[in-house]
Amino acid sequence: MTAPTVEATRAPALIPETPAFLNAKVLWVRHWNEHLFSFAIERPSTFRFRSGEFVMIGLPQEGGKPIMRAYSIASPHYSEELEFLSIKVEDGPLTSKLQLIQPGDEVYLGKKPTGTLVLDALLPGKRLFMFSTGTGLAPFLSLMRDPDVYAAYEQVIVVHSVRRVSDLAYHDEMVGLLAEDPLIADEAQTQFHYIPTVTREPFRTTRRIGALIEDASLFGHPVRGEQKLNPETDRAMLCGSTEMIKEFAVMLEANGFEEGANSKPGTFVIERAFVG
Repeated sequence: MTAPTVEATRAPALIPETPAFLNAKVLWVRHWNEHLFSFAIERPSTFRFRSGEFVMIGLPQEGGKPIMRAYSIASPHYSEELEFLSIKVEDGPLTSKLQLIQPGDEVYLGKKPTGTLVLDALLPGKRLFMFSTGTGLAPFLSLMRDPDVYAAYEQVIVVHSVRRVSDLAYHDEMVGLLAEDPLIADEAQTQFHYIPTVTREPFRTTRRIGALIEDASLFGHPVRGEQKLNPETDRAMLCGSTEMIKEFAVMLEANGFEEGANSKPGTFVIERAFVG
């Protein structure tokens, strides 16, 4: 699954400066399919964040304030660029314009990243499960490249559910992202597991995440340990559709898990900024 990289075909689209946001230059853009793309921007020298956090990204609009939306940062906290994964909405106020960006263009970047999909919001454990649907994969792309995650957990499991095979952004690059990273390559080789599933097209795994948990097939090779989720030793992060997050939160709490926050760590976390 090689995503085409956009080449600049026009002069860069520069935007007015504003005291509320930073101006950041687009470095690259990749379109995975007709409704999914990734892009990266320059990281301002003053910008600090924790792996798993989100920040506001936006563009100017005529006759009003810039239009901004929350985006999870897909790059780890030590990266020199800020990477994002976005859907394309044809008539979306922001994404209808954002999907047209090219290298050299500018976008607005919020000054204060925040979020609860961070290690600080979880208690220590042995297995860390990151359950995602669609673009909910983004914060986990950040966390799975963070050395602190591998120091905190014996196993790091990313589970990504999408409707179509082409929606599996980063599928072909997933293992390579880790194998080529000198900070975590050795640890990831034995501790990291990637489990993609596609629900509406033929694929090696075609069932929803909930079904994989219920019949314990999620816990087969290469995942090691108990054949169920155990709040004593397992930790979970949820990011994706509102339906999935609410369903899984109920399921986890019914099994003894407690939601965590920056102020009070727990055994699972969700990003409430994205949940209605």
